[in-house]
Amino acid sequence: MKLTVIGCAGSFAGPDSPASCYLVEAPFEGRSYRLLVDLGSGAFGPLQRHSTIRDIDAIALSHLHADHCFDMSGFYVVSRYHPDGAFDPIPVLAPEGAGEFLAAAYGSGENAGMLQQFDFRAWQDGGTVQLGPFSVTSVRVNHPVPAFAIRITSSAGTLVYSGDTGRSEALAELAEGADLFLCEASFVESANNPPDLHLTGAEAGSYAARGSVGRLLVTHIPSWTDPNEVEADVKSTWDGLFELVAAGSTYEL
Repeated sequence: MKLTVIGCAGSFAGPDSPASCYLVEAPFEGRSYRLLVDLGSGAFGPLQRHSTIRDIDAIALSHLHADHCFDMSGFYVVSRYHPDGAFDPIPVLAPEGAGEFLAAAYGSGENAGMLQQFDFRAWQDGGTVQLGPFSVTSVRVNHPVPAFAIRITSSAGTLVYSGDTGRSEALAELAEGADLFLCEASFVESANNPPDLHLTGAEAGSYAARGSVGRLLVTHIPSWTDPNEVEADVKSTWDGLFELVAAGSTYEL
């Protein structure tokens, strides 16, 4: 399994990275199966450095905030109007109503096209689906809109992605034993943070410790936040392997 960080900026595209987008690949039936996890603001362009768009096999959207899904508009344009012909519909796992929401975000008159071009399927809390070589389990987490953390397992190992969440027992349980734990840390411990919105580095580290994960990958840090403070927060609760991810970085299991 290979993870490529396309974008990791928190809450909006930053000067050094697009918003959230991750490419997960594994061998399947003699080729590389490509699962795209989130497609946030600014990510569609850099994605094309790592994969042709037609080779994306499925998409998983953790939730429907702009920094996690709005570049679906660009994917739609390419997949429907490509001069070599429209793409076959691919599965898009997302919260209920994602198709209508994204069609409205793209613009009026495209509702039918968006719904025909993608095979939208709603996440089920605690449910598991098979996408090529990946077994994908989703759990509802704490955020102002319906949001899901996901666990992606292949024969090579397990990746758990927090999506966006405040403190969540469901996330802690989902992360147990993961080889890679890709966890957001948008907040810092020194601030007066609102509840049920995002995690701090210390909270991400605490979940990593509880789950005895192999490596913690910290993501979704806004450009206005000092990464050194996030790193110090992580170290206050986690003494294992970790790093703050950067756009273009890759990890393999």
